[in-house]
Amino acid sequence: PIIANQILPWFGGSAAVWTTCMVFFQSALLAGYAYADGIVRRLRPRRQALLHISLLVLSLLLLPIAPSADLKPVDSASPIARILLLLVVTIGPPYLLLATTGPLVQAWFAMRYRGRSVYRLYALSNVASLAGLIAYPLLIEPAASSRMQTIGWSTAYAAFVVLAAASAWVGTRAAGRLPPEPGEPAGIGATFTTVTDADAEADTRTPTGDGATTTTDTRAATASPGHTTRPPTLGERSTWLLLSALGSVMLLAVTTHITQNVASIPFLWVLPLSVYLITFILCFDGQGWYRAGWYTPLACVLSVAMLAGLTFRHDPGAQWLVRRGLMPIDEGVPLYTFGLFVVCMFLHGELVSRKPDAAHLTRFYLMVSLGGALGGLAVGVVAPLLFDSYWEFPLALTAVAILALACGRGIRRLVAGAALVAGLVLSWDYVGYIREDAIELSRNFYGTLRVRASAGDEDENAKWRLLHGVITHGEQYRAPKWRTLATTYYGESSGIGRAVGALQAAQTTRGLRVGLIGLGTGTLASYGRTGDVYRVYELNPQVLDLSRRRFTFLDDSRATIETALGDARLVLERESPQRLDLLAVDAFSSDSIPVHLITREAVKVFAGHMAPGGVIAYHISNRYLDLTGVVAQLAEDLGWRALRIVDDPGDESYLYRSDWILLSADAGLLARMREQGGGEWMQRDPGLRPWTDDYNNLFQVLK
Repeated sequence: PIIANQILPWFGGSAAVWTTCMVFFQSALLAGYAYADGIVRRLRPRRQALLHISLLVLSLLLLPIAPSADLKPVDSASPIARILLLLVVTIGPPYLLLATTGPLVQAWFAMRYRGRSVYRLYALSNVASLAGLIAYPLLIEPAASSRMQTIGWSTAYAAFVVLAAASAWVGTRAAGRLPPEPGEPAGIGATFTTVTDADAEADTRTPTGDGATTTTDTRAATASPGHTTRPPTLGERSTWLLLSALGSVMLLAVTTHITQNVASIPFLWVLPLSVYLITFILCFDGQGWYRAGWYTPLACVLSVAMLAGLTFRHDPGAQWLVRRGLMPIDEGVPLYTFGLFVVCMFLHGELVSRKPDAAHLTRFYLMVSLGGALGGLAVGVVAPLLFDSYWEFPLALTAVAILALACGRGIRRLVAGAALVAGLVLSWDYVGYIREDAIELSRNFYGTLRVRASAGDEDENAKWRLLHGVITHGEQYRAPKWRTLATTYYGESSGIGRAVGALQAAQTTRGLRVGLIGLGTGTLASYGRTGDVYRVYELNPQVLDLSRRRFTFLDDSRATIETALGDARLVLERESPQRLDLLAVDAFSSDSIPVHLITREAVKVFAGHMAPGGVIAYHISNRYLDLTGVVAQLAEDLGWRALRIVDDPGDESYLYRSDWILLSADAGLLARMREQGGGEWMQRDPGLRPWTDDYNNLFQVLK
């Protein structure tokens, strides 16, 4: 989270930055596990230690971790490649060496303590990962600036280097003092163990519910002295890969679905990742948490329920399930969170039940990490290129039923077969649901866009609507007589509508220069007059394309339309002063506010492009965040006044409730707007710490 949070502003605050970072870290984990497997299998213990300690010391030269400003993107092209390159040169080598720790420390532990279980160490490492993940948004981010986080992490990494070097030295020295067992490879001293009474007690056999039993083996190895252990077959390695990959796909697919299509609540992405780690902890703990007889059929049932939830929810007034669109948050988040837990318990439980003895643990972890990386690449890179919507989610849920069918026996196989049939039917229905009223679907790094029709064009009230996730980014009537009507959040009585009207009345000798950060359908261009210039700053090239091809606000406007593609703040930092009369900050990623546009540094950049008496208008309509105090502080930093205008249009079907805050050095202009239609003067909240590029706290502004 530290490095992702630092580069998030450079790519428009898009939630896809997190997914791309996860792809990188999974790939780096794979590289680390491959390195660990290679040196354990090919080098003698003392050489392992010397090589690894040397690399650890060299990695210290890259501290502290902080992305250079020279790596900022200059346009919106190839964001995935840019992020991956940036991460490689910033955090790559230190994280690569961190990623080797799990398998290497377990291998060295097995060298020093022959016959001791090592797999619970993997559960312990995931407990620490979970603790770090939860601590970041709750404790670290609110208390420490980005610079403090960077210094703190770098200091902790230096301490890690000392500990990892000590582990390598102690573990491999112990292996060097022990004579090799018959047939033991040179690189590892844990190929053979004696089965003791304690080992026998570690085997627990439990009924599965259909007459079979499962075995949970917490021992490091089961081979007898003097006998070589059988290396894993290609089929076994492929199974490890498949189970791990599907778990990774499920994690990212569920995260994308609940954060884009259920609720764009800050920190909601932490929930599925925490659940994912918990399943690793329980399954690798080796205490019988996983029961195939329970989790296999339950995973099948939950997969079907999650598929049904994509298009159905319960109507209390009906006698059965009826189509009602996307599930509400109080139903959707619990369903998909619990569903992810059960499915990942099934996948990771089956994975652990197939783990090899300690002699082959590095190969096991290599395949597990390879599966995780492939799953991340499939969702984060391949899917946006191949699919026009989030089709990977129903595909993954259907694959769970197929895998359960292959792994199950007896009743479990019957349940899996029924789930597969139901899954195929529901997947087909979901495709129809998404496409039935869609004029166009498109997808790229920044998410999925959908143009929907409310009715046929023969209906004079028919509208086309642009959606990103579940959030409307503008709509337009199809009938020519209503086509130029400003709709949704941009009506004449809204804050932005009143700002345009007041500036037009005040400026009669020349046209207005208006900047728009965030285009949507281009609704605000409908206010343009002859002689006006409307300059649009848009991050997503697909939004610009759809606004031209599917909507006509830009083409119908009498103003001159200019467009600048890329993150608005980065573009404005490079541009000469634009002398804008009005700048509308209306950028949303689904329903999430890009924080880098609401900081002290950002508003100073914007103010530098304003004409005397100009207005900066912040659109803060949001279901989960109250940004009034944050924006009021921005006005105080500039020495300007801030007027909040909340417009509730009531029964007007084409207008939405909107919340705008207008900032201007011309207090008289704002006062006239307040006298004409009301509004609330905003004052700084003394209990709210100002937001800067180095600090923000979303928890303080949660509604």
